[in-house]
Amino acid sequence: MTKTAALFAAMLALPLSLSSCAPMGDMPVESVPSAVAAPASKTAFKGVVSSADPRASEAGREILRKGGSAADAAMAMMLTLTVVEPQSSGIGGGGFLLFHDAQTGAITTIDGRETAPAAADANRFMGQDGKPMRFINAFQGGHSVGVPGNMRLMEETHRKWGRLPWADIFAPAIRHAEQGFVVNDVLQSRLERVQKLWGNFPEARALYWQDGRPKKSGDTVRNPEAVKLLRNVAANGADAFYTGEAGQNIIDAVASAKINPAVMTQADLDAYKAVPRDAVCMPYRTYKVCGMGPPSSGATTVLQILGTLRPFKMSALGKDNPQSWHLIGEAMQLAYADREKYLGDPGFVNVPVQGMLSESYLASRSALITPNGSLGTYEAGTPPGAEKRTAAISSEVAGTTHFVAVDSDGNVASMTSTVEGAFGSQLIANGYFLNNELTDFTFAPEKNGAPVANRVQPGKRPLSSMSPTIVYDAAGKPVLALGSAGGKRIIMHVTKTLIGVIDFGLLLDEAIALPNIYFSRGDLLVEKDTYLASMTDDMSRYGQKVRAVNLPSKLNGAEWTGDKWVGAADPRSPGLALSE
Repeated sequence: MTKTAALFAAMLALPLSLSSCAPMGDMPVESVPSAVAAPASKTAFKGVVSSADPRASEAGREILRKGGSAADAAMAMMLTLTVVEPQSSGIGGGGFLLFHDAQTGAITTIDGRETAPAAADANRFMGQDGKPMRFINAFQGGHSVGVPGNMRLMEETHRKWGRLPWADIFAPAIRHAEQGFVVNDVLQSRLERVQKLWGNFPEARALYWQDGRPKKSGDTVRNPEAVKLLRNVAANGADAFYTGEAGQNIIDAVASAKINPAVMTQADLDAYKAVPRDAVCMPYRTYKVCGMGPPSSGATTVLQILGTLRPFKMSALGKDNPQSWHLIGEAMQLAYADREKYLGDPGFVNVPVQGMLSESYLASRSALITPNGSLGTYEAGTPPGAEKRTAAISSEVAGTTHFVAVDSDGNVASMTSTVEGAFGSQLIANGYFLNNELTDFTFAPEKNGAPVANRVQPGKRPLSSMSPTIVYDAAGKPVLALGSAGGKRIIMHVTKTLIGVIDFGLLLDEAIALPNIYFSRGDLLVEKDTYLASMTDDMSRYGQKVRAVNLPSKLNGAEWTGDKWVGAADPRSPGLALSE
């Protein structure tokens, strides 16, 4: 990684379905019962929300108090985060939603991932020298922008599970944009880190600067263009986002960018669809863990890690044992090797999810791990159904946001939303930032003469690490919902939390607070200023160098505690969980 790219990265601080239980290789997987009892009576429990910003959590609770469903509350948080957390997510980007329907017991996922416009080809991020562009040059401006998906996702979510009128869900976001919201420390820090880039982005500077400098904590932001857009969509539906003046503003922002101008057409906007997909689920211990399938790599990779750890007695080892984290590190690096080689948009490449999660394949991966030594080299395997492909690293960077809502009937929404990097492409249309999701594609379309699964193609959805998750107990009752921000680290933030709850017996907030773990350039990374940082020498004795570094996360979730749902938020963020 170049110094410039490193600087930018630093600133960003089972069957395939439970409802249609298809067999998954040779792994026995039971289906969730067709009906699940509500977690608690309305008198005992009215709802809970959790998000990475207190104002978004308040918006979700407000909607629950008006009689809205978990879906309504989640969408209100998504809209509000567009306004108050513009660096991370919003309607200029996309997301993945998991929804547990308490009435039917079914889990459904909606893919609102952005798509590449028709003008995008395999060489979009290749330089004139025939080499992949540097990330710092690729993410800014028009050619990193994918067709936004969150508004179509919201439309589909409200159609399926909404209770309140469509327009009501917009009220909190409109209020914050119109009356103004106060910049917090997180937004101030992100603005300071991108200020040198914004000489080429006057629209962003006009909105988030004052007195010739980025707005500071305590300053107020008012966003009249967002108010106009939100009122229009609230009155006229999701089509008003993609058509007319609002749609043309997206097209114009991409085409007139001072850096990397590109072509996005009305036909691209008209063609976008949010796609309901089957959840990817697998048993782990006495639970069933469910998540988002491709083009997300989240569930597949999380479940591979868990499945690889299944033979090891993690609960007996415990959270304070360096061997536990050695095993997690080995399973992690094997799963990520498969991720880089096989995962992509299933509409364009064959993704062998069933093979990757089959019992025999996971057993073969687990057999590579030794409790007392590191592999040293972590290569992709050959799961059943895999085609010849080359592993290639994609450029996903830390960003994103997650939020959870549970209503009094026991419906559960778990959604991860993003514009990719901090402030996405840096381009603004209609008061919101447009994403830079196309840089989540692997820049080089081929490697060693073989096609890369995650190469750029028109209409394709880039690979993502977003990992919204819902966990069911042995009786088929949802007991846990969570997700995180963090780019490729999202998978590990979610996985270590699941291990914390399921294997280490922690409450969700305790599991979220566990140290984060990742890897880079042959080294195992653990979160500095945590108890794992004091174990680096002990962990290094297993054979892999271990370094303590900054590994921030932004987890949000909720768990069933036996008589009610309780929300939790990452202590590393300003996030907040609220009960209704």
